[in-house]
Amino acid sequence: MVDTTSQLLLRTDDARGVTTLTLNRPAAFNALSEELLTDLQNNLDDLAQDKKLRVLIIAAIGKAFCAGHDLREMRADPSLHYYQKLFAQCGRMMMGIQTLHVPVIAKVQGIATAAGCQLVAQCDLAVASSDARFAVSGVNLGLFCSTPSVALSRNLSRKAAFEMLVTGDFISAQEAMEKGLVNHVAPPDALDAKVEELVSKILSKPSVALAMGKELFYKQLETGIDGAYTIAANTMACNMMDDSALEGVQAFLEKRSPQW
Repeated sequence: MVDTTSQLLLRTDDARGVTTLTLNRPAAFNALSEELLTDLQNNLDDLAQDKKLRVLIIAAIGKAFCAGHDLREMRADPSLHYYQKLFAQCGRMMMGIQTLHVPVIAKVQGIATAAGCQLVAQCDLAVASSDARFAVSGVNLGLFCSTPSVALSRNLSRKAAFEMLVTGDFISAQEAMEKGLVNHVAPPDALDAKVEELVSKILSKPSVALAMGKELFYKQLETGIDGAYTIAANTMACNMMDDSALEGVQAFLEKRSPQW
């Protein structure tokens, strides 16, 4: 493992293969500065090489989960080249979450706006505190949340996503769950336990199956249905050849617990 420690991004790794990356800019509402984006990218690149990794949790410290891009930085260099570079950097980081070989869980303890809401949507799973709120509010500043719309529209129905994008309105954690942005909502003092419940379920499954399944899940979503069935069938056949799948099926037939 390379040294990926940072004051802006805290990292903890446990013996189970669970890593937590914690956004640590509470005074700035954990806005995604260039440095923080770089720290996230470096950690994702490092974790992509970690064969022992099973789950990644993205969390935050403070009242906000993430308020999106750092607007002060954005105003300091108002040039097309800078903005293109910044949003491309953010896009690469977001795709690093999707291409990571393990499930990524957003643990949302506070507000998530603009690119912060995008970060939640980009994660494979999300658990939110009941007092968390979500918005893609760039339109209120005259800036349509175009890049957040990519992840948002792949989580919510089209009309629900578009309404959030054109109004900039906040939705509650409960509404976010009903719309498909988050999986679970828990009281603030039970957020950690709810995340751990999800982590434990993931850890009980074979890592090979989860890695193959995650890659296939996103690939087939972006493919026409005929092609989706083709790549899904090939993935399933390859998965079936893995020792964990062979053992799982045999255990089912023998009416016993699999030995993974």
